Amino acid sequence: MDDICLETERLVLRTIVEADVDHLIALDGDPAVMRFLTGGKPTPPDRIRHEILPRLLAYNDRSDGFGRWATVEKATGEFLGWHLFGPTGDMSDGVVELGYRLRRAAWGKGYGTEASRALVDRGFSELDVRRVVAFTMSVNTASRKVMEKSGLRFVRTFHQDWDDPIEGTEQGEVEYALTKDEWLRSGGARRV
Repeated sequence: MDDICLETERLVLRTIVEADVDHLIALDGDPAVMRFLTGGKPTPPDRIRHEILPRLLAYNDRSDGFGRWATVEKATGEFLGWHLFGPTGDMSDGVVELGYRLRRAAWGKGYGTEASRALVDRGFSELDVRRVVAFTMSVNTASRKVMEKSGLRFVRTFHQDWDDPIEGTEQGEVEYALTKDEWLRSGGARRV
């Protein structure tokens, strides 16, 4: 797979490489970033080095246009976080999941929405995607706004059983989605 997945006006989405390990440790080490994932507990650096990074690097071997990419500011080359655009199963149903995790310094600047819109547009226009889904905690209003600004619509609230629930789980998880037909009716890539 090419090193660069895609470019937007301000961003480059590229494959994650071993040299990103310190960026990933800093990202998952920020309690604010991890608030809606672990309740703010940092991911241990050894887990990132020996479990998470190898799993992320495995996406580099894919040639189908899906994966998880480092999100980098084009003007500065600064690592901002990552975006996921990957099948929820074997892709026979055409459903992919959109996900993202950005450094706190990148919040509120529209980077999450910009990259998410580009991935959604690419999925519907170039790949065999029929539906994009995204999930977050109901109380994660910032992530929900990114989903909405990316064109996804609220589908449902659901509850899961967690071994170690964090504050807010009692309000449930939410699913957002967008189908290719809805995307086309909204003007497709012209809406960006």
